[in-house]
Amino acid sequence: MTSAPESEGTTTAAAGTSPPLPQLQQARRDFLTLVEKLRPDLHRYCARMVGSTIDGEDVVQDTLARGYYELSALKEPPALRAWLFRIAHNRALDYLRRYDRRMSEPLDPDADEFIDRASDPDTLLPREQAVTLAIARFAELVPTQRSCVILKDVLDYSLEEISESLDVSLPAVKAALHRGRARLQAMSAQSNAEADVMPAHVSPAILRYAALFNARDWDAVRAMLIDDVRLEVVEAVSRRGRKEVGVYFHNYDGRTNWYMVPARLDGREGLAVLPSEHSARAVNFIELTVHQDRIARIRDFHHVPYLTADAHLQRAVIAAHYQ
Repeated sequence: MTSAPESEGTTTAAAGTSPPLPQLQQARRDFLTLVEKLRPDLHRYCARMVGSTIDGEDVVQDTLARGYYELSALKEPPALRAWLFRIAHNRALDYLRRYDRRMSEPLDPDADEFIDRASDPDTLLPREQAVTLAIARFAELVPTQRSCVILKDVLDYSLEEISESLDVSLPAVKAALHRGRARLQAMSAQSNAEADVMPAHVSPAILRYAALFNARDWDAVRAMLIDDVRLEVVEAVSRRGRKEVGVYFHNYDGRTNWYMVPARLDGREGLAVLPSEHSARAVNFIELTVHQDRIARIRDFHHVPYLTADAHLQRAVIAAHYQ
């Protein structure tokens, strides 16, 4: 999560005086502990709203930063789940606006009178199908439909809770659910799954990086970093420069429960982290940015494992000897 400025996030300091840094750090830790159980659902919502697993995590962190800042200004504690999801919804819309995405659904003039008498809004789209549907598919729905389907079919909100969270009428929620689900059903009929094997080009640098990583040849791995390489271990640490980033590899050297395979997530290159060479399920993704034939940026999602829980990672097929 993006931390708030030091002057934010507390009501205990005297006016005009920033609280001590340890107090801010403790307040931030307390807040993260409070919202920890909500983060996976927040990510499921945000990822589908913006159509990207990785960008969805950015929106989650933006949401938590905003929530941490606003919490101190509230006179009474909010209903945490509904409050955070309202913030997440608004931050997701802000994200879409910044990238000139389609922003609003022009609800029918008679939306309040729309009642779908032919289907039950509780059972039209099986929850298993909604949860496993490719995240990018949701981006093809207009935002109101998208929000309603995610909240109902992925997160199991009641119709009343959706109406309250989105500040729209109950008939409008039912209308958006009906149309959004119909659209998803049509798309699913055309293509119900993504390929697990990556058909796209894999950067030779990432192929080599993965091979050296698996061989634990840390000197050679460090030699592949540009001098000004950037590292972000999400929710843990940020470093810059080859010397500072080089310490990061000690974390993997001391563990045996990983194997790296070149992969793509949301079209971005990186490494799928498997528990072992023969595992089928990735437990983490490390996004890599290549500059020429070297690594310019590393973004490791180890501390947010929910990111890969229902993501469609496309893993490369690698020959036995590719270094």
